[in-house]
Amino acid sequence: MLVGAFEAAAVLEVLVRPAAPGQPWVTLLAMAVVPALLWRRSHPLATSLVGFGAAGVLAAIQLVTGTAELGSSAMMFILVLLYSLARWGSGREIVIGMPWVAAVVALGMYAADAGPADLIGGTLLLLLIATAAAVVRSRADLWQRQREEIRTQERLALARELHDTVAHHVSAIAVQAQAGTVVAGSQPDQVAPLLAMIEDEAKRTLAEMRAMVRVLREDDDEAYAPLPGVRDLVTLSRSGPPPPVEVSLTGDVSDLPGPVDTALYRMAQEALTNCLRHARVPTLVTIAVTRTADQVRLRVTDDGQAQPGASVKPGFGLTGMAERAHLLGGTFTAGPALIGGWVVEAVLPVEVSP
Repeated sequence: MLVGAFEAAAVLEVLVRPAAPGQPWVTLLAMAVVPALLWRRSHPLATSLVGFGAAGVLAAIQLVTGTAELGSSAMMFILVLLYSLARWGSGREIVIGMPWVAAVVALGMYAADAGPADLIGGTLLLLLIATAAAVVRSRADLWQRQREEIRTQERLALARELHDTVAHHVSAIAVQAQAGTVVAGSQPDQVAPLLAMIEDEAKRTLAEMRAMVRVLREDDDEAYAPLPGVRDLVTLSRSGPPPPVEVSLTGDVSDLPGPVDTALYRMAQEALTNCLRHARVPTLVTIAVTRTADQVRLRVTDDGQAQPGASVKPGFGLTGMAERAHLLGGTFTAGPALIGGWVVEAVLPVEVSP
């Protein structure tokens, strides 16, 4: 679309200024170089060299022939290439490309015999474009780092929860194996060695897991506590203060995998917190969990005064919930409902892929 707009501008200039010196040739050159915009993000340095190189050719021709004006407004698209170089170019590409741009601009100003006002104005324009690109790049990098930090935090949280869940079961295996060695007096030659192997394996697995996640926890000595799950969502229901919170569980949610069970509770808890903080005069918040054969769906809704179709930038809470759902192989959506209010929905597979 951008390429088409600049191509149309070049054709329009031919119609508006048919008598300008060398106008048809300048227009053809501009139309030939405009498609370089298609690669401005993937190859910012190459496109800048091509675009400003074409402008440099025009400036050289103007300088040699002594033509008062050989420039074309259609060539203004090279300013987009300058923005692209500062926005998407690597450090090496910027170091190479910026002197090239400065040299071409200086040659053009010299060929046009620019006065002090033109020199100052042109320089400020180029600096403004480069600065704007640098600001946008910095903000994008900051947002990307924040997203990566959220993703890392969610991975660490899942690692802790997985560790706690598996460690609980392994601890139970160790206890059962110890009990087996006590009651296996009738056939000790067959049962006792097997139970001893189970006990040793369970203890070794537990020790390895604790060593692996020790750097992830600050409370290694803290006793393991049961992790909250879907069945604990009923504790979030309330009749007051406003808004009331209703919780409904459909299907068998008693045998969900530990990571899925805990993730659904955490996401429901975060979604409810967002509703209570940000919803505009809601009168009811509903938390619904529906279990089917191969997936479980969480849906948190409120009837606040959200505008349907409104564009809302996702905050850290929504981003964290989305990352948690995606890490477990599920999907996540959040946005205003058609009839008002806000809807958060997550669908997770019952079986978590390794």
